[in-house]
Amino acid sequence: MATPARSRALAAWVAGAIVVALLDQFTKTLVESALQPGESRTYTGFFNLVLAYNRGAAFSMLADASGWQRPFFIAIAVVAIGVVVWLLARHTGDRVFCLGLMLILGGAMGNLWDRIVLGHVIDFLDFHAAGYHWPAFNVADSGITVGAILLIYDGFRSPRREPKGSP
Repeated sequence: MATPARSRALAAWVAGAIVVALLDQFTKTLVESALQPGESRTYTGFFNLVLAYNRGAAFSMLADASGWQRPFFIAIAVVAIGVVVWLLARHTGDRVFCLGLMLILGGAMGNLWDRIVLGHVIDFLDFHAAGYHWPAFNVADSGITVGAILLIYDGFRSPRREPKGSP
């Protein structure tokens, strides 16, 4: 049974994830209002803003599939969100672990919104060097990546333990 303190902590982590998702949506709206699909604006020798619509997964994997990928990626995101919320509820006191989960949750929610409402994910951050471009990405993708790095860091920094607040 969850204590009031654990419930408040879970609510705070979920609220943080919602902030990440809202920031993601806000930045996508700004870029969509400033650029046409496929348009690119150079800002530095290694960074452009672009407006790309990604119907696939990371690195546009399966973007050219016949359409089955949309419900598939929506289902994966819904399951992932459920698992992340469950993990947050079990580990509310593990700050680094929960921060990583919060960022992943916010990113998953931001990209899920795009898939449900638009049928694709909006990507716009384009880093490049020596003529090679990293696949365009967005704030949600950044949250997922930084969150995963924090989970890896947390796994190396501390021995396995029972969730804080467990009976």
